[in-house]
Order: sequence, then C-alpha cells, then structure tokens
Amino acid sequence: MADIVILGVYVTDAAYRVGQMPVVGETRLGTGFQLGPGGKGSNQAVAAAKAGGDVAFLSRIGADTFGAMGRDIWVKAGVQSSLVIEDAAHPTGSAGIFIEEASGRNSIVVVPGAAGTLSASDVETWAADIAKARVAMTQLEQPIDAAARFLEIAAEAGVTTILNPAPAAELPDGLLALCDYVTPNETEAQELTGLPVTGPEDAVPAARALMDLGVRKGALITLGENGSLYWDGSEAIHVPPLSAGPVVDTTGAGDAFNGGFATALAEGRDIGEALRFATATAALSVTKHGTAPAMPKRPEIDALL
Repeated sequence: MADIVILGVYVTDAAYRVGQMPVVGETRLGTGFQLGPGGKGSNQAVAAAKAGGDVAFLSRIGADTFGAMGRDIWVKAGVQSSLVIEDAAHPTGSAGIFIEEASGRNSIVVVPGAAGTLSASDVETWAADIAKARVAMTQLEQPIDAAARFLEIAAEAGVTTILNPAPAAELPDGLLALCDYVTPNETEAQELTGLPVTGPEDAVPAARALMDLGVRKGALITLGENGSLYWDGSEAIHVPPLSAGPVVDTTGAGDAFNGGFATALAEGRDIGEALRFATATAALSVTKHGTAPAMPKRPEIDALL
C-alpha cells in the first residue's frame, strides 16, 4: 500500500478569469475560462505524487464525465486511485472559481457531490490501507465524521496524521488530539482559535492555542506572501516565502504546500527540511494557471531548493 493516504474530495473546477472581481449583483465579462480537476483532497494527492510521494487517494466520484477526468489526472500524476468509490447515485462534485487577473486573488464555491456523501463506514473499508501508511492527511470538504474516523484509525496505528482544516468549520471535541500536525491558513486559524492572524508575530499565539486544543506535534499556519509559521510547543519557526517567478494564480497554493509537506514527512525529513520543501512546492504552483495541472514535479522542486 502507499506511504501517503489522503482522504478528501475530488471536484471538477470551472475557473473564470476576470479583470476585477464582480460584486454581488454585478455581471462582468471574463477574460478566460478553464475546466480541470480540483478538490482539496485530490489536489493534495496530485501535489504529493508529483513531488515524489507514493500516494493513494480515498474518495467518491460519480459515474460520469467529470469522474473520468479525475481518474485521468490521477493516472498522469502517479496517484493510486483503485480505492476511489464510483457512486452511480450522485454526480461528481464541481467548483466555480473566480480569479482576478491582476492580483491572482480568487473566490471559490464548492459543491462536493458524490464526495459529500463520504461516511465513516466508507473509511472503515479502507482501514487496513490507512494503518499501513506513513502519513495520513485529510481536510474538511467531506463530512467531518468521515475525517474523524480516518484520523482515528491512522492515529491508533501510529501513522503520522495531518489535518488541513479547510474550509474552516466547528470541530468536534477531541478531533485535534488525533492530529500530529494541523495546517490552517490565516483565516482558518483565526476561526479555530478566535485570535487575529495577520502575519508571523500574531500567528504564534494562534499556533499556541491550537496546540493547547490538543495538536500533538506542531501547528503550522500558512501566511500567504508572508510564508508560514510553525510552533511545536517550545519553538517557533518562521519560514519566509520563496520566489519561483511571477505569481499568476494562487488557486491551489495551500494544497501544493500540504502535498509537499506530506511527501517530505513520508520521506523522513526533519521539520525544517519539510517546511522548506512544502514552501518550494507552493511557490512553484502559483507560477502556473490551474490547480492540479499547476502542481510542480520533483525536479522543479529540487532545483528551486
């Protein structure tokens, strides 16, 4: 079985490029359109595999054209997808993405579709595969009971667990105690802790609060153009961003970071090396359009580092 198992959502992204973000009630002419694979779990699996990881993806897709697109991207990226459940009763999920050309900023609406029906019972069928992995990672796009059971099985087996708490949601008691690492962005960290996060300095109190909520090894807050901040309960590490070229699209940068982080941990790298590897993966991803197609390959990451 794979070294890295990732539970999450696959959706097909419909990305619209605009000169300026529309406000509510406004219609704008777009400057470009792209249809491609997405969903945080799938993006992270593709990022980890292209970064050199041995990755299996756990999800549900519909028996439709969008689902076939997902399988195609997983094959090309080297992601094991034999455990993905094909659900004839529900369509494959989709996401609408609006990207502001000048800044690269984005707004996203996700409809999980078949992956939104993932359950704790589904996770039970994958228990043996989860327990054999080195790293297990999930997010919050699928139902939380499925994520909780996934983390529980992995933690009980001694597998390193990562929760990317995106999109932000209220977490059940004890969930963070199943996590070796938690990787929110600024907004998610603020919602989880109630503390403002605008940069490296005020990320430290939020990271401390996450550790106080039960995270076992480290809280890792991604800070966009300010890099990331890691706190392990005794030491703070601020990793500045890397530049790999002009930023054209920030969509999927967080997923690239998480995929790179999982790969580095699965390879046995220390935390400092893992943070730099994840940072390089994210830096390269924003120099290209799209999500999964923008994830960099291992030689690109090694060259940047």
